[in-house]
Amino acid sequence: NGGEYYTPRPLIKTIVKVVDPKIGETVYDGAVGSAGFLVEAFDYMNIKKNKSTQEIETLQKKTFYGKEKKSLAYIIGIMNMILHGVEAPNIVHTNTLAENIADIQEKDRYNVVLANPPFGGSERTEVQENFPIKTSETASLFLQHFIKILKAGGKAGVVIKNTFLSNGGAGSADASLRKELLENCNLHTVLDLPGGTFTGAGVKTVVLFFTKGEPTKKVWFYQLNLDRNLGKTNPLNEKDLADFITLQKTKAESENSWNVRLSDVDQTTFDLSAKNPNTPEEAPLRQPSEILEAMVNLDKETADILNDLKLLIEND
Repeated sequence: NGGEYYTPRPLIKTIVKVVDPKIGETVYDGAVGSAGFLVEAFDYMNIKKNKSTQEIETLQKKTFYGKEKKSLAYIIGIMNMILHGVEAPNIVHTNTLAENIADIQEKDRYNVVLANPPFGGSERTEVQENFPIKTSETASLFLQHFIKILKAGGKAGVVIKNTFLSNGGAGSADASLRKELLENCNLHTVLDLPGGTFTGAGVKTVVLFFTKGEPTKKVWFYQLNLDRNLGKTNPLNEKDLADFITLQKTKAESENSWNVRLSDVDQTTFDLSAKNPNTPEEAPLRQPSEILEAMVNLDKETADILNDLKLLIEND
């Protein structure tokens, strides 16, 4: 009901690989949930060989930070981090959106943001007052929070509904937020995920990868096209995302990836719809007369089959 879905582990691993956090950088998730992002980031950073005592202590105590509103998720998140080897998780039980982003100072900022904020939920008017761009959509409020709480040069990987890329005309909250993101951050990569990535959620999602402190000039899109439907018994796996990780390093163009220059984007709506220009053209639609003729032929085939079956039964 709150728009909360746990992020598939292969997707978290992929986001962490692309963002590439280093020991000495602080990592933050303002919608920490079960702390999947922080746990994977710890595993990724902890793999470094020959760590000094100082680096081990930094990883344990001064690297991972999170906030969680729901009591159960908060407990699960802390337990998850302890079980994965982070002895002192810096997770706070609070509603991130209840904080006024105007109060965020340099000392409160982080080097890396990794998050899948709840989407589809809605926030009260008094909570919206904490943000310059007013909207009831929780994910859009979280995105404002993440942009503000990143240090200059900070990196982010954030999951959001794909409608964020195109919703709202000029002057709308989403258009204003896209403008804010593109002007203050370099939105270098957008990963467009297939439906069913989040088990139980019908919505399609994208992952936004951005760096704060320089405007966007070009966005590299990758559309994850799979030859199967995702679901509980057929979840996303790491192999599905291998091509994305390989191509993302050079932002190469392919059947599933393409670049969009910001100068080609509508400067009033900042519509970033993920329309793949490399998709093969679909066959043209048939004329109604052709369709009717095909239907007649199919009906004739069906009648012949039924006659054959009838004869077989009678002969028995």
